[in-house]
Amino acid sequence: MADPTRIKVLWALLQGESSVACLAELAGAAPAAVSQHLAKLRLAGLVKGRREGTFVYYSAADDHVKGLLDQALFHADHLDRDLPEAGSSTATQPA
Repeated sequence: MADPTRIKVLWALLQGESSVACLAELAGAAPAAVSQHLAKLRLAGLVKGRREGTFVYYSAADDHVKGLLDQALFHADHLDRDLPEAGSSTATQPA
């Protein structure tokens, strides 16, 4: 999930099944690039594909993907805003 395109693709797949062409349009990336990202996400076990004729439709692998994406975005938000992580000693100390 180290790339913004992967985050966009995962977010879209959490909304429902989609093709590479549709994901490319949603992510604002070339279909070839999205295919490469999907291959990495599939290897990581985060997405799965279903072949129908010559098309492959992708979806999130399971319900755990939403939790992982939520945690990653929460973490990135804290880093971006320089906030302490939940459970850290500085998060519970008064100012």
